Amino acid sequence: MAVVELDCKGLNCPMPIVKISRAIKALQIGDRLHVLASDPSFKADVEAWAKRLGHTLVEFTETSGIQSATLEKKVG
Repeated sequence: MAVVELDCKGLNCPMPIVKISRAIKALQIGDRLHVLASDPSFKADVEAWAKRLGHTLVEFTETSGIQSATLEKKVG
């Protein structure tokens, strides 16, 4: 299982989701994508995106305005 880091800090909606969509396409099923973001709407966006596309939001945390999400690719 590979873990890929993606820094989306400073990007506003919809760019973090656009970058996540591009990055996850390059991963194998079971690989994880760890994303850092600062957009206030990121949590709602990433939760909806993962649910709609069938991926798993493994973990979400927020510290000092920086949000961290770990996604696991579930579908091709």
